[in-house]
Order: sequence, then C-alpha cells, then structure tokens
Amino acid sequence: MRIGELSRRTGVAVPTIKYYVREGLLPAGRLTSPNQADYDETHERRLRLVRGLIEVGGLSVSAVREVLAAVEDTDRPVHKVLGAAHNSLTPPPGVESEELAGAREAVAALIERRGWKAAAGHPAGEALAAALATLRSLGHGRFEEMLDVYADACERIATADLAYVGAVAEVERLIEGVVVGTVIGDAVLSAMRRLAHTDASARIYGE
Repeated sequence: MRIGELSRRTGVAVPTIKYYVREGLLPAGRLTSPNQADYDETHERRLRLVRGLIEVGGLSVSAVREVLAAVEDTDRPVHKVLGAAHNSLTPPPGVESEELAGAREAVAALIERRGWKAAAGHPAGEALAAALATLRSLGHGRFEEMLDVYADACERIATADLAYVGAVAEVERLIEGVVVGTVIGDAVLSAMRRLAHTDASARIYGE
C-alpha cells in the first residue's frame, strides 16, 4: 500500500508517519521509485503499536525506541527481555531525600515480606519508593498500611497478564504482548480504578 493508504488505515497523519520513520520507530517502506515507497501489513501493525504506546501509554519517542529495541531482541532469554522492556517503561526515581530513603526501606520490606523475586533497586521498586516518598512528604505516610492489599491485587493481575500473553507461541509476539499489556494495561487499570472509585463513593457517600 502507499503511505496515504497506510495513513487511512491507521488514522496516523502522513507527516507523522514520515517522522516515525526518521526517528527509527517505523521501518522505511520498500522504494518503488525515487519518491514512492510501498508499505505492508507489518508496517501497519508496527504503526498501530507505536501510536498506542505514544497516545495511550503516554511514552516519549525515545522511550518507545527503547521499548521496540527490547521487543526485537529475541536472542536473549524471555525473562531478560521482559525486564529490559519493563525498565524502559519505568520513570527514574526522584531527588534523593530523607523520605525517599525511608520509602526504599518500606519497599525492600514489602518485597521480602511477599517473597517477590525482584531486587529492591529494581526500577519499578525505585518508582514505588518515589511515590511513597511523595505520600510521606504530603503527610500521608499511613498509606503504606495499604501496600499488602495492593500487592494481593497486583499479584493476581500479573498472573492473569502473563497467562494471557503466554498463549502466544512466537517469542516476538510474546514480548510485544507484555510490553503492550504493561503500557496499555496501565491505562486500563487506572481507568477501571477510577470507575470503581466512582461506584464506591456513590455507595458510601452518595444519597
């Protein structure tokens, strides 16, 4: 298909498609003349993935580039590739502070208590510590009493996520599924949580 057809199928503007190609997020089309190129279903699938990561997942172009590199690295063990993908999706920790140091201890205790096979210095652990440090600085340190309740729910969600993508035979599709599930799944989980909050608030505080 021509780039115009690719644009119509995906809803991505032609200038944006060309930008993604320049940034290495989308492979270039097959040249049929000096000014024309053909694209196929592979380009369409990749373009939909890039669009979802940026528009729904809220990732930057550089973060998407790192995610795609992890998706395409099928020579490494799956667990290692998944780790690389997750690391690229996790924001760096905040500025060092007394609250952050204490929050790191709380995260380490949570990981040990739950028996999770993850180091306290894992990027996700650092992101959790940064969030807890912010809560502490706002006077909501008591929120940490909720961590095990959240952990129970997250363990169930993580098991369901991997069961869903585990049905895919190809390693590349498996990695892609986990990455998409992490980014888009975060958006789904956040939206569903707000819906549940609305319902709970109506039941508890509404007339």
